[in-house]
Amino acid sequence: MQIGMPELIPGKGRCSLCGRAALPARSSPHGRNFRRHRLWAAASSATVSKSDLKQLDEACQAWKNAPPSEKRDFSKDVAAAFKDLKSNDVLSKWGAATESLTRRTLMMNELRMVGIRNPEVIGKATVRNEAAFLGTVVLSSSLIALVAGQLPGDWGFFVPFLVGGSSLVVLAIGSTNPGALGFLIDRFSLVFPDYRERVRRHEAAHFLVGYLMGLPVTRYTLSIGKASTEFVENRDSQILYGRILEDQQVDQYSVLSMAGAASEAMKYEDVQGQFADLSDLQRIFNCAKNKMPDREQQNMTRWAVYQAANLLRQWKKEYEALQDAMSRGDSVADCVAAIEQA
Repeated sequence: MQIGMPELIPGKGRCSLCGRAALPARSSPHGRNFRRHRLWAAASSATVSKSDLKQLDEACQAWKNAPPSEKRDFSKDVAAAFKDLKSNDVLSKWGAATESLTRRTLMMNELRMVGIRNPEVIGKATVRNEAAFLGTVVLSSSLIALVAGQLPGDWGFFVPFLVGGSSLVVLAIGSTNPGALGFLIDRFSLVFPDYRERVRRHEAAHFLVGYLMGLPVTRYTLSIGKASTEFVENRDSQILYGRILEDQQVDQYSVLSMAGAASEAMKYEDVQGQFADLSDLQRIFNCAKNKMPDREQQNMTRWAVYQAANLLRQWKKEYEALQDAMSRGDSVADCVAAIEQA
């Protein structure tokens, strides 16, 4: 997931995402406002045709085809297309969650209130895929070496020696080129039935939360080893490290960063794709104008997961429709239409 760095653009259909918003409505006026605005957005949505989104589709295609050095310039056209569609009341749900967030201390068990199955796994490394891959390499190479040891003559010596060294080759690749090893592990992870669904849920969550916060989406991909969702003004490390973020921006980008991890935690007992999300979150903390101590950062992580999960529950129909569109490989414009028509 790649978070864009422009100011968030307020929309007409606003809903509260403050810490108190997810509490029962009887004890929080913010909760009542959230549902009222949520109903407004749903009621005002109309059928969105492809012709309505032609400008957006062309802008996204131009951005995709632009050389890396010019993508930032082309992203302005994507942002303009979203703004025009919003001002013409074509997109009622884009920017529907742009109100200020209010931080609060959050207990771990409160995450269960918004559907997180196992809150303890948030922030903890999961090595299921890596362990399965390395275990398979070691066991298979050992078995082949054992069988090859029965070959006659020198073959019975050299073949097991070469095959047995494959584990060392894998470790060497991981040390010198972690990206290549990560790609191999991602390919191997396809043996797990839930892998593709996890990737789809993860990226759809980033897409939807960013969309609701008024961030213009430029592209997404579910490709193995390259799964990501990108927004206007690619946030590479140079852009992010060179910018100081105010508290409101930190709050918004934190929720967006942890949306993917929250979506997995709502479905599974473990979270496979949270490493990248946590890395993004730490970079956001590093850019914060007001630095947070470690304890506050831990609470901020829980709070961001809580808010993201709350959004995904409130906009469940849109989330499911978006997943279906992304699984078909639909364009960004078609995904936007799926959200608006849900």
